[in-house]
Amino acid sequence: MAGSGSGNRTAGGPARHVPVLVREVVTALTPQAGDVIIDGTFGAGGYSRAILQSADCRVVAIDRDQSAILGGWELVNDAAGRLTLVEDRFSQLDAVAARVGHPKVDGVVLDIGVSSMQLDQAERGFSFRADAALDMRMSNDGDSAADVIAQLDETTLANVIYAFGEERHSRAVARAIVAARTEAPITTTRQLADIVARVVRSKPGDIHPATRTFQALRIAVNEELDELATALLAAERVLKPGGRLAVVTFHSLEDRIVKTFLTERSRTSAGGSRHRPETAVAPATFTPLSKKPVEPSEAEVAANPRARSAKLRAALRTLAPARDEPPAPGWVPDPFAGARRRR
Repeated sequence: MAGSGSGNRTAGGPARHVPVLVREVVTALTPQAGDVIIDGTFGAGGYSRAILQSADCRVVAIDRDQSAILGGWELVNDAAGRLTLVEDRFSQLDAVAARVGHPKVDGVVLDIGVSSMQLDQAERGFSFRADAALDMRMSNDGDSAADVIAQLDETTLANVIYAFGEERHSRAVARAIVAARTEAPITTTRQLADIVARVVRSKPGDIHPATRTFQALRIAVNEELDELATALLAAERVLKPGGRLAVVTFHSLEDRIVKTFLTERSRTSAGGSRHRPETAVAPATFTPLSKKPVEPSEAEVAANPRARSAKLRAALRTLAPARDEPPAPGWVPDPFAGARRRR
């Protein structure tokens, strides 16, 4: 992507993987000279690189994965002071921004879910394409996926697989996992994939039977949906009036949270009918930039199959003060409600 303005400095060479909807994200953010943009999910640096190339702006990039931080220092050097890289959770993006001297910013971009780098590192345990330790942690702390399936009771495990993986056979999968772990600990990706494949049948051309279960465990291990919800509230607090939020999601659970947030935060009344008058609500904090999410072109999907399910939702921050309350009760699924959580 070409830089704009004669004084602009581009940053680095080609990224290690192709970021999804990168041109559309940069268009949504419209960086200007002097702007400060938060890239809450740095990964391989694809969005940060494109943003730095588009304008003479600054980027504060965040990632909880230490390997992403270590891999980003070349881009930090190339950016010549315009990129600040921080190891932290993106749910803390407003605190991170304040800590590095930017209590208010002009844009926030989030790319939700697991990165291509993490999937391609077999030892991380995110994928069943190769046998590896059943880990799935984006950072080096907390319980692994092996810990989770060893500790949860059958009902809670089924609820997790259903809520986070949208797996219709969640109870059968949970039952099979609990039965298998009584014989021996489940510690590898191959073990788990084989257990799930015995109870979830698939037809030729379908996704692997264990795909949804692996997704569910990854989300649970990394508390991804809670992180997303908290990050949206943090973005609302940190964005200046006129600042822009861009969020790329890859499955319905993530997109539903972003859609719910922006719909509620852009509403100017609670609706009404001839029997009940409209109810006033707090002033809208965002104005969506489009009615429908932006999706990748056929050409992008052909070049990068990972883009197939991607959706970009973007919005403009209004003058209204940030709200403290979440959009609605239950806007983030909680399969642990009323059940024993992890030890």
